[in-house]
Amino acid sequence: MKSIDLRTITLLGGLAVIVALVFIWQGNAYGLRMLVEASCLAIVALGLNIQWGYAGLFNAGVMGFIAIAAFGTMLISYPLNPVFWQSEGPGLLGRMGLIIIIGGAITLLLSRSNRYGVPKKLRTVLTIIAAATTYLMAESALAPAAAIIEQNSGFVGGFGLPVWLGWLVGGLFAAVLAWFIGRITLGLRSDYLAIATLGIAEIVRAFLKNADWLTRGTLTVSPLPSPVPTATEIGFIAARSAYLCVTAAMIVVIFVLLQRGWASPWGRMMRAIRDNELAAEAVGKDVNRRRLEMFVLGNFIVGIGGAALVTFGGIFDPSGFSPINHTFLVLIMVVLGGSGNNLGAIFGALLVYIIWTMSEPAALFLFQHGANLIQQLFDIAPPADLPTRALQMRVFVIGLTIILVLRFAPKGLLPEKVTKYE
Repeated sequence: MKSIDLRTITLLGGLAVIVALVFIWQGNAYGLRMLVEASCLAIVALGLNIQWGYAGLFNAGVMGFIAIAAFGTMLISYPLNPVFWQSEGPGLLGRMGLIIIIGGAITLLLSRSNRYGVPKKLRTVLTIIAAATTYLMAESALAPAAAIIEQNSGFVGGFGLPVWLGWLVGGLFAAVLAWFIGRITLGLRSDYLAIATLGIAEIVRAFLKNADWLTRGTLTVSPLPSPVPTATEIGFIAARSAYLCVTAAMIVVIFVLLQRGWASPWGRMMRAIRDNELAAEAVGKDVNRRRLEMFVLGNFIVGIGGAALVTFGGIFDPSGFSPINHTFLVLIMVVLGGSGNNLGAIFGALLVYIIWTMSEPAALFLFQHGANLIQQLFDIAPPADLPTRALQMRVFVIGLTIILVLRFAPKGLLPEKVTKYE
């Protein structure tokens, strides 16, 4: 225990030194922006750690949950579009919503008609027919509504509500999406969950990118409201410092709640399910239900972190979400920090994001000085695309980092502490 504590202190102290060096080299404005973005991703990493570290669920579609949460916070917090509300668009969308509600209710009743003695094959056929009919009717109602909205008002707009409420709604959107995915896949093998989440993430991105009437698509929505005074009001340093205080407070609250939950009987039950699923089932635990809880809770936190990240950027751009930035980078954060350890997830998020952001300027610095030295020694002109090559070094440096960590610390830099009960 003492060696682990000393290791934790040493690693956290080293991280603090690295952060200080970034501030000295790049300046306060750059350093604060990096810390704010890293803190938002740390919240996302905490949500993913619940799934992977607590329950052993492999979520390969973090991008999709971040995107749907970002849409939710944009929809709630962006100012009202009076042109839309004065047009016939709300009525047309209300008609489509009514079709979806009625059709969805009929589909749900048919899917559960076994209670009334309906044969399984007939029940399946009727459910598929009802779902397909609902989809076709909703699509036929949406097409004219979308055309009118785009022509008259551009897009729907938002509701002009507080940003913090938008973050909660964004997390709720991600949780609802997780519930639907989990209900279908968590009873199957774990690789089905990875495939499903990866596919759903691409579907969500494609929908948001092409739904111009709802999200403006590639035209983007900006500026998004901020929970703190903007840079034009109080300056870049003060605005980013205030935002960092908000995200840091969120991390502390989420961390404390997760630690208390993990130390409770509920947490011990989740560890038992993760470590030995068959034994947990043998003593009467509903494994699929508990995994669904973890999947939904984790994506709720992922959604809140993703919504905070997009709000800080000030722009909602559906085409800006990418698997490498919003899925695999977060996975690397959790694995490198130590899955199953909330402190490790936070540490991994900060360290990986520093490496990710600083590898480009560091590589450019080395490339430029190396090219100048070669030119002086051999009279060879440096390539004109050094900045592009330096940007590409991000992926190489992250890959090299994760390889070294997995080689010398396969359980992460701050692995989960195993508690023994006597």
